[in-house]
Amino acid sequence: MKELKPKELRKLKDEDLYKKLKELKLELMKEMGNIRMKRPSKNTKRAWVLRKGIARILTILRERGVKVRE
Repeated sequence: MKELKPKELRKLKDEDLYKKLKELKLELMKEMGNIRMKRPSKNTKRAWVLRKGIARILTILRERGVKVRE
């Protein structure tokens, strides 16, 4: 998973951002489950990248004045 750039995210519509947010949250939940089960991960920075991506999407949605549904 590559890091999400704010410029790329700002080009997306609100519906697309919600879809991306949902996907990232699901991926983060899976990754955190793997970490808690002590399963080795090839990419140790993945959870950090996912959390930052979620934060970027939420920030962009709040900048637009859209009510963020969790």
